Amino acid sequence: MGRRPQPDIKQRLLDDCVQHALAHGLPDRLGPLVTATGTSARMLIYHFGTRDTLLQDVLRRARQQQLHLFGDLLRARPGEPYTATLARTWTSITGPDGQPYLRMFGQWRDSAAQQPCPDFRRAATTDWLGPLEDGLRSLGRPELATLVLAVIRGLLMDLDATGDTARTTRAFHDFLTAIEPAQPATGHGDGTGSRQNSTDLSARSNNERVPASR
Repeated sequence: MGRRPQPDIKQRLLDDCVQHALAHGLPDRLGPLVTATGTSARMLIYHFGTRDTLLQDVLRRARQQQLHLFGDLLRARPGEPYTATLARTWTSITGPDGQPYLRMFGQWRDSAAQQPCPDFRRAATTDWLGPLEDGLRSLGRPELATLVLAVIRGLLMDLDATGDTARTTRAFHDFLTAIEPAQPATGHGDGTGSRQNSTDLSARSNNERVPASR
C-alpha cells in the first residue's frame, strides 16, 4: 500500500511556497519553489499533484492571508468615522504589509499563469464587497460598496503602473471627502464645521503617506 500525503508536511510546504511567491513573485517553473521549500520537484508533485494545482493553492492561501489581514481593518469601529477607517486601510494596503500581495496578484493578473484559476479574478473582487457593505452601513450607504471597491482597485492599478503614492493617496482622500456625510456647522456661518472631517482626512493622509516600493 502506497504512502498517502501527510497534511502537516503539505501545509508546511505550501506556507513556504506562499512566502516565496510573496517575496519574489509567482515562478513559471518548479525550480524556485523547490529551493524555497528545501525539497524536490518529485515531492512537490507527490503532495500537490501538478504544478498548476500547486499554484492554485498558493494563490488561494495568499488570498486568505490578505483577506484576514485587511478584512479586519475594514471593520467599522465604534466612534471612528468609516471614512477614517478606509483611509487607514488604504495606508496599510499600499504600505509594506500590502505591497507583497499587490505585486504577486498584479503579476498573476498580467501573466498566462491565471489560466489554471479562471474563477480567481471574480472571487478576488467579490470577496471585498461584504466587508465594505458592512462598514459603509455605518454611514447609511451600503450600496456604495461597489463604487468604493472600484475606486480602490483603479487607484491600486494606477499606483502599480506609476509608483506615485502621493498622488494616488491624495486622490483616494479626495474621494473619501466626497462620500463623507456632511456635518452640521457648529458656531460658524462659513461652513467650517462641515469641512472638519475633510481637514482631518487630509492631515491623516500627510502623516500616513508611505513611499511606493519601486
